[in-house]
Formats: sequence, structure tokens, C-alpha cells
Amino acid sequence: MFTDFISLAELTGAQIIELLDLADALKAELKAGKRGQPLAGQTLAMIFEKPSLRTRVTFETGMGQLGGHAIMLETGHIRLGERESVPDVARNLERWVDGIMARTFSHDTVVQLAEYARIPVINALTDKLHPCQILADAQALREHKGDFENLKVAFVGDGNNVSASWFHFAARIPLNYTLVCPPGYEGAQDVIAFAQREGAGEIAVSHDIEAGLADADAVYTDVWASMGQEEESEARAKVFAPYQVNARTMALAKSDAVFMHCLPAHRGEEVTDEVIDSPRSIVFDQAENRLHAQKAVMLTLMQRDADGLNRKQRQRGGI
Repeated sequence: MFTDFISLAELTGAQIIELLDLADALKAELKAGKRGQPLAGQTLAMIFEKPSLRTRVTFETGMGQLGGHAIMLETGHIRLGERESVPDVARNLERWVDGIMARTFSHDTVVQLAEYARIPVINALTDKLHPCQILADAQALREHKGDFENLKVAFVGDGNNVSASWFHFAARIPLNYTLVCPPGYEGAQDVIAFAQREGAGEIAVSHDIEAGLADADAVYTDVWASMGQEEESEARAKVFAPYQVNARTMALAKSDAVFMHCLPAHRGEEVTDEVIDSPRSIVFDQAENRLHAQKAVMLTLMQRDADGLNRKQRQRGGI
């Protein structure tokens, strides 16, 4: 039983599928006009060190749809690790709120919050991982392609936090995953090794865009310079230029391959307008599913049992 949502590597394949099934059910209920209040009276603290559109809106909206309330905590006010230690922030928040969502630079910050807080902690993005995004991506991919088995996802670009969480997903769910990137931009080698050791499908890294996209059912890309790498933008643009996803690139994949992007997109850089705006693009389905996938995570972690305890409090022996 998982009590925080920090990394997909910490979940089993069955647990991931349960979250996806719940996300599908919550999406269907919302579209049918059904809104229960399973988290009525509960509060989610949202910590942001990075700018946000999708994360802020979907968590705050999702918490409201579940009957709860969300509080925005800007890093300029709390200054994690500067004004106050991360463990002390965790020990304070656990006395007032029912869950913590954190979008931070350092992955260790989220890990520490989860270690010291007796309430659930959700990783909404760190420089290392982005599990919420991949859960929403997987929901969208399953909606368009069905079961994951025998599917191939080709991620074209930097081996960043999004790619790392895709590696973790592929380690737990049987599908084929290939990172197509310039030499030297593969990302964390331990993440790749973990996926290749644990995964049931073919897990690969390729520097050849034609070989990497062969037989791909989904072509995924992301910005070439992530938040915090702005000074590298010009240099990265030159290195990644041959890996732009355009009409020629998409033609290397299967004829019915979908295009995916976690957004925001730098149009004209990693992807062209003709691709992201094409009928093959499911980027806004992915974005929509951030709401439903994250509601599934919040509901799973924060819902209380007959004794008024969430699963983390139950595991730790009470409040």
C-alpha cells in the first residue's frame, strides 16, 4: 500500500492500473454531472517553487470537485529550506491540513516532506520526476490506443523528468519505451538501468531518430530546455534541432501514431504547428486528464476510513 505519490517506481503495476481505472471512473462521473464529496472538509496545501498553469488549476479544481479546499503556498513566502527547514514545514502542515502537493526544483525536498509529514504528499513535479504527468498521459494513451501491451512510446528529446517517469512507468506496465535523444542527453543512467532491469517490454535509448521511431504508436516530445535551464537554451537549440518533431518525423512512426506533449510547448522548436495542431495530436486530452488522474491520486491517498484516518495515518498508527 503506497501512502504518498512520489515516484511511479514505488508503485506496482496493479496499483498504477487501479489509479487509471479510478481516473476513468471519476472522469465519467464528472461528464455525467455526478459530483460526490468524498473529501468534504479536507484541505490540500499546494507548494509551488515553479510556475504553473495545468498543475495549479487541476489540483485546485480537482480538490474542489471532491468536496475539499486547496491553499496556494508560494515559495517566496515560505522559502523551503531557507526560512524554515523542510522537516519543520512538514511537521507544521500536518497539524493544519490533510495533504501536501509540492512542485519543486529539488526532488529531495518532496522526499523529505513525505518522510516527516504524517499526511500524504504528492509529487507534482521535481527536476528529477513528473509522475502526475505520466499518469495523465497514460490515461489519454489508453483512451486512444487501448491496452498498453505491445504499444511503443517513443520520446524524442531530452532525457528529463518527464522521460524519467516514463521509464518508471515502463518498468511497471508492459509496454515498449524508447528515448530518442542526442548523445549525452540520456538523463539519469540509474533510471534507465532500473527500467531495463524491471520492465517486461523493450526499453531502449537511441540516438538515431529513424530507428528510434520505427513502429512507434505514440511520438512524445517536450521542451529542449526545462525550467532552470534557461541559460542553456541557445546551445540546446543547436544540439536538438535534428530531433524536432515535424511532419517528416511523424512519418517515421506508424501511420496511426498519436502525438503527445506534456505542455507548455515551444512551437517551432521541439514541435511544429502542423503536428501539434493536427488530428493526430492528443496533447489537450493529456492536459484534461491531469484533472482526473490527480483526483484519483488525491482520493486514494486522502480518503478517510471509518476511524477517520487516511491510509498513511493508518499505517503509522494514528494521527
